Amino acid sequence: MINKDRIIKTFCEIVAIDSPSGEEESMAIDVTNRLENFGFSVIRDDYGNVIASDGRENPILLSAHLDTVEPGRGITPIVKDDQIVSDGTTILGGDCKAGIVAVFEALESMLEDGIPMRPVELVFTREEELGLVGARNLDMSTLKSKQAIIFDGEGPVNQITSSSPTYIGFDINITGRAAHAGAEPEKGLSAISIAADIISQLPQGRLDNNTTFNIGNVEGGSTRNTVPENTLITGEFRSTNLEKLDNIREQIDNVINKVQKKYPEAVLESHMHTSFETYTLEPDDPATQTASEALEKIGLPPVMKPSGGGTDGNVFRNRGISSVVVGMAVHGMHTVREYVNIPDLIDTAHFCESLLREDTN
Repeated sequence: MINKDRIIKTFCEIVAIDSPSGEEESMAIDVTNRLENFGFSVIRDDYGNVIASDGRENPILLSAHLDTVEPGRGITPIVKDDQIVSDGTTILGGDCKAGIVAVFEALESMLEDGIPMRPVELVFTREEELGLVGARNLDMSTLKSKQAIIFDGEGPVNQITSSSPTYIGFDINITGRAAHAGAEPEKGLSAISIAADIISQLPQGRLDNNTTFNIGNVEGGSTRNTVPENTLITGEFRSTNLEKLDNIREQIDNVINKVQKKYPEAVLESHMHTSFETYTLEPDDPATQTASEALEKIGLPPVMKPSGGGTDGNVFRNRGISSVVVGMAVHGMHTVREYVNIPDLIDTAHFCESLLREDTN
């Protein structure tokens, strides 16, 4: 049966393993060892993602990611009543290690109790926090599953992500002309001033219920007394409405063209890239039905909630695997105030056990 003390112990062990994005190897090794102890065949694809299988046909895929955001080194988990928190100097790492722990607890509980288990595959990806990079480089040829449950949502396990936006990142490179700021500033062309002109004409924040826009970083200049020659603007915009995405693309292009005419001697270059694509769950979606049935069997009614973020589920769905993202008991993701609700984490393990029971189809 699901063991509260064991799930807390496993969680504290796993979050103590440093695994910031790009440095997940120790975590991948630990996960691999645990999976092999459960009897799974485990491989690593060329990108370093961990892929496990029991070798049977028609499996269901369970997935979570290995990496965490910064500050995520030297995490010290502290159990306070019904919560697990960090010491306040780092994140906790519940995103996404709470999901991993819930899966492991369900597997251990079922093996311990001799409960027949449906065929299953497991995928634990690298560099999810950098833009779903591990999932986008996942060797899909190794998978048989047609349905996937992704443990990467905020809140309780019965909170299902009903929709996710398309994410478009952009970079605007500006090259002006350097000059001594005190001796001959008139010979210079400030890339930072040009960047400010561009930014002032772009939107910011929440544009509507489904659309956001953000300038995330501005880098430029060299020294205090030099007219800055180079500046880089990086940002993103997201929406579930494709027409609005096209309108924003056009707006960015128009602003850049307008500013380019104002500063003809400057060089302005822009690049846009799509990191993940939108989806909205339909009632007849197979993975949604599977997750809902497993939740109802443990007395938890599914709650559908849209998200402004993306997960590996966006990638799996785009590659033909019906996928649904569920909560994993985590709150305050990506902050030092992050915490895991222990009763909700136990519910997540019960959900996973319900999902994996052989009679769940």
